Amino acid sequence: MNYIKLALAALFISALTACSPEVGSQEWCDGLKEKPKGDWSANEATDFAKHCIL
Repeated sequence: MNYIKLALAALFISALTACSPEVGSQEWCDGLKEKPKGDWSANEATDFAKHCIL
C-alpha cells in the first residue's frame, strides 16, 4: 500500500515539473518578462540576468 502512495506522489510531482519551462529557455524568459518584477524571487532575477540578458 505504501508503494502505491509513493508511486502516486512521484507521478504527481513529475507532472507538476513537466509543465514548467526549463530555466533559461526562450519560453521561460518570455514568461518572466510578463511577470511583475516585484514578484520575482532572487533566484529568478539571477537566472534572468544570466540567461536572458547576457
